[in-house]
Amino acid sequence: MSKKVKYTLEYPVRCSPGILYDFLSSQTGLQEWFADKVDERDGLYSFSWDGSEEEEAEVMESEENKFIRYHWLNSPKDEFFEFRIDKSEVTNLTILTITDFAEKKEIKDQSQLWETQVKDLFYRLGN
Repeated sequence: MSKKVKYTLEYPVRCSPGILYDFLSSQTGLQEWFADKVDERDGLYSFSWDGSEEEEAEVMESEENKFIRYHWLNSPKDEFFEFRIDKSEVTNLTILTITDFAEKKEIKDQSQLWETQVKDLFYRLGN
């Protein structure tokens, strides 16, 4: 099995960091754009898509309105996916940076999957 590599994607967003953070960290926010069904209990999130088997992730670290890092329970400990929120000093836009891991040959497909998810997020945010 080949080792996964870390990659990042950046998206400018027209909304406040607080509103964006809610969509990235709350059960109801994530269910709006990330997964069909999301349950959360004590920092453990269960995600399901199209009635498929649930995938579980735990919150590794977070800082309100700044970032949240999740770890899939079925992945190696050093792999995670993270949503980071920054503010561009030049444009004053909120910047969403997504960090994830994928096998080298799958990065393009995974990036396209994130593109689709983020488009849904932007639609929910009115962007």
